[in-house]
Amino acid sequence: MPDVLVVEDDPRMRALLVSALEDEGHRVAEAADGLAGLVALRAGGFDLAAVDVALPGMSGVEVCRHVRREGLPVPIVLVTARDGVEDRVQGLDAGADDYLVKPFALEELTARVRALLRRSSASSGRLEVGDLVLDPPALRATVQGRTVPLSVKEFALLRALARRAGSVVDRRVLLAEVWGDPERFDGTAVDQYISYLRKKLDGAGTTARIETARGIGYAIRTVRG
Repeated sequence: MPDVLVVEDDPRMRALLVSALEDEGHRVAEAADGLAGLVALRAGGFDLAAVDVALPGMSGVEVCRHVRREGLPVPIVLVTARDGVEDRVQGLDAGADDYLVKPFALEELTARVRALLRRSSASSGRLEVGDLVLDPPALRATVQGRTVPLSVKEFALLRALARRAGSVVDRRVLLAEVWGDPERFDGTAVDQYISYLRKKLDGAGTTARIETARGIGYAIRTVRG
């Protein structure tokens, strides 16, 4: 039974979210402001957090930033009334795994929670591509013991490729797995982050290489010199 944290300052909305998640069989804890939510996440034990953006004291975006800087791997869904592209990008770049705009159907929230929990469960094991090693719970990538500095999104994209090492992965699959909704984000986001990853992997001197399948997507393979 997954444990979920709901961080929402509005008592009525918080009660609705908690009720919907409990009806899905989750154990749910509550926090009414950003700092309390961050303290709870630091204590550990949660499989996922649903965090409102407009929280008193510390915003949901700030909570995300703290969580990712501290290396906490818990998936986060940001819940907000802000539906601008810049707002979504800011939230996702801060480390959120998904972004849900109010008003929304509670069924949509629970469906996204299920999807994130599946992804989190599937990605919990160590992955190796040549001398590149990924440790998903720690959000850490290393090459011959040396850490490769990656953002949360870069790590998620690299993990999605490494899970299918040797196979071409379609851009839409990568968008769905890393950004959460292929209909809301352009495929050029994948291309841009692939460029970031290539530079960092080249700098690390790894035997793993990301190859382009034109018009389709990308694959990561081991290349021997």
